[in-house]
Amino acid sequence: MAIDPEDPRPPFQQVANALRAAILTRKLKPGDKLPSGAELAATYGVARMTVQQAIRVLRDEGLVVSQQGRGVYVRERVSRPVGLRPHIGRAFTSETVTIDFAGLSAETLHGALQEPLDQVRHGRFTPRSIRIRILVPDTSVPMAVPTRGDTGADDPEIRARLQRIILRYTQAIEDVVGELETLGLVESATVETRVYATSPTFKLYIINQREVFFGFYPITQHAVTINQERIDIYDLMGRDSVLFHHSHDEDPESVASQYVTQARLWFDSVWGTIATGRS
Repeated sequence: MAIDPEDPRPPFQQVANALRAAILTRKLKPGDKLPSGAELAATYGVARMTVQQAIRVLRDEGLVVSQQGRGVYVRERVSRPVGLRPHIGRAFTSETVTIDFAGLSAETLHGALQEPLDQVRHGRFTPRSIRIRILVPDTSVPMAVPTRGDTGADDPEIRARLQRIILRYTQAIEDVVGELETLGLVESATVETRVYATSPTFKLYIINQREVFFGFYPITQHAVTINQERIDIYDLMGRDSVLFHHSHDEDPESVASQYVTQARLWFDSVWGTIATGRS
């Protein structure tokens, strides 16, 4: 079951594909625990970090869920998963690629972009332009969530932690997308991030102006390390949230078409009014 060295896809993607197939064909059933990271690394002949990347892909797709201290399990409801990644991948077959994201940190978006961007580098996808707009919370002002778990109070150190996470993923997206224009692989490649005063309760993806994915952020309490101290926080967790998919169709008055239209209007209204440059 070792990965194929002749396969142009990165090793983590090959491992993710193999595990995804096992889940969707029910060789791994809902509720089953996946083998440990060490066991999967030995099975596929890859490093533990490669397995972790593959698990992250499946978690972003809503196929598995990580339970702290217990391991990784196949989600109980995977019979009809709504996969963001295939839709983003298909968007890159168009001449013009546009992706608008509003949410907490753009972590899932960063993961979903990796394979289509690799396809552009290898010449399999040839868009002329890529434009990505990212709306994230302004961490320079007090927030309702994330906050301290003991008092529920805003904490500048917790917001600073979130800011580091946001910068990690938004800057990575800016770098890898911008590189495509630098290399001459696309005529235009832009990524712009703006912030606005909010504690997001949902995440929104608008793909090529015709498809929308929407999901709620559940609030959970968990422990994190800040300045070498373990503290409980209330946090927004989007990795395991269910995404709802709406696609613009031939009937502009249909519910799906109206949903896409209203999502675009909402995003543009925030982007053009209260959203500003990075905090």
